[in-house]
Amino acid sequence: MAIKIILLVVFFAVMLVVGILCRKSANSVNGFVLGGRKVGPWLTAFAYGTSYFSAVIFIGYAGQFGWKFGVSATWIGIGNAIIGSLLAWFLLGRRTRLMTRHLGASTMPEFFEKRFDSKMLKIVASLIVFIFLIPYTASLYNGLSRLFEIAFDLPYWVWIAIMAVLTCVYVIAGGYMATAVNDFIQGLIMLVGIVVVIVAVIMSNGGFAEAFGSLAGVSDPTSGPLASVDGIFASIFGPDPLGLLFVVILTSLGTWGLPQMVQKFYSIKSEGDIRKGMIISTVFAIVVAGGCYFLGGFGRLYPEAVAGGFDNIIPTMLASLNNDFILALVLVLVLSASMSTLSSLVLTSSSTLVLDLVKGNIVKNMDNKKQLLWVRIFILVFVAISVVIALVQYYAPSGNEGTAFIAQLMGISWGALAGAFLAPFLLGLCWKKVTKPAVLVNFIFAVVVMTVNMFVGKQLAPINPFFKFVTSPVNLGAIVMMFGFVIVIVISLLTKKPDQSVIDNAFACYSKKVTVAAGSVLSEEEKTEENEDVAEKKE
Repeated sequence: MAIKIILLVVFFAVMLVVGILCRKSANSVNGFVLGGRKVGPWLTAFAYGTSYFSAVIFIGYAGQFGWKFGVSATWIGIGNAIIGSLLAWFLLGRRTRLMTRHLGASTMPEFFEKRFDSKMLKIVASLIVFIFLIPYTASLYNGLSRLFEIAFDLPYWVWIAIMAVLTCVYVIAGGYMATAVNDFIQGLIMLVGIVVVIVAVIMSNGGFAEAFGSLAGVSDPTSGPLASVDGIFASIFGPDPLGLLFVVILTSLGTWGLPQMVQKFYSIKSEGDIRKGMIISTVFAIVVAGGCYFLGGFGRLYPEAVAGGFDNIIPTMLASLNNDFILALVLVLVLSASMSTLSSLVLTSSSTLVLDLVKGNIVKNMDNKKQLLWVRIFILVFVAISVVIALVQYYAPSGNEGTAFIAQLMGISWGALAGAFLAPFLLGLCWKKVTKPAVLVNFIFAVVVMTVNMFVGKQLAPINPFFKFVTSPVNLGAIVMMFGFVIVIVISLLTKKPDQSVIDNAFACYSKKVTVAAGSVLSEEEKTEENEDVAEKKE
């Protein structure tokens, strides 16, 4: 108990100190939301990675998909590293940084407004972010409950309150820079923690060869035809290759359309930072995501754990180690994973709501100080709402309709957000023919399909295997994301061409000459952000 308490106290103290030390960088909206667009590669890469992988991955997804796919679940982590990190940085990093800076966009909804000259798109996008990021935020608390029940004899709500208050303090004090610095520290903890846990679990099962041998002897006739084959859970593609592919698509490609992920590219400083950040982020993803899913693949060696649900598998593994230091390290790891993602989500949600919905629509005149005040207020509001949702879900009786609704809403959040934004954002950066109607139709399509599935999916699933496959939130989310490209391209070709002046203005950023065309290399010396900060402070 002493080890656990000491580690947690040190962890909390560091987070608070970082928030206080970074407060000077949060005196302007540009500084508070984007760190002045001058964040280096290590901080940006770790902020990207820690926002990507939360306690939901370590506790929930690792247990669930590890049980379903065996060690082939490791492909999910590899996909997250190659598609969700390496290709995301390579294809989106430079273009996102250039166009958002050129258009003066601080959030994804603001990008849609200025890229397509449509205030309506900004309002609709900000509402989608508001509606679907809150339940996603609430889901972060779920991974904490079982671990803290194992480690401490304290109510679940106490730990939620501690985590929420601490996150609010350092985000409100230091803004994006405090979040980025703390993400770096939390990311280091995650890297060390994952490696230690994997080694400990493998050794507790007799070593690598014996653990694999034990897993190869597991079969499960109740989980489908392939699952009954001996050794299938230790095979390279597992018992359900198609299902595995859809999980890889959703969790890897989906990040390209998530506001809290894409916004990390807004703050990149230079071309060299993109190259460095791409490598750092990819390595981080391989270790953390690959490690999590690889660890979850051995969940079948703990068959008693699944009786308490998939979220019980990883905690059962850890409890079986009987090692207080490792458990204490994992507690800090899970707190790190949860708080890093939570801080990113609440900062994205609050800044989006204030800058894209409240400013100019509800409150007409908002100077720099008022914007900062409103953003900080909504950080408190978002955290409070997510805490309430998490507590209701945790303490409500099983079978409660409200609880079921909340759980389903959490399940569709990722699919709705990525489905709505991925195609319009990516094509908007690269293709001049994208039209406002195409973007709006895709917004509506993704939200409606995922929401309708939340209400009728369970009724359709038993009809036949096809409906069961399609109504899975993971599979449907991946389908909606990919179909979004068809919608945007087809409707753009069928509707009136966008105003040429709007296109010329948006794509002018790629023609600007630095050493070569700015579409190929970012300038190392950019003074615009400094001018923005000065103007905001004068205002």
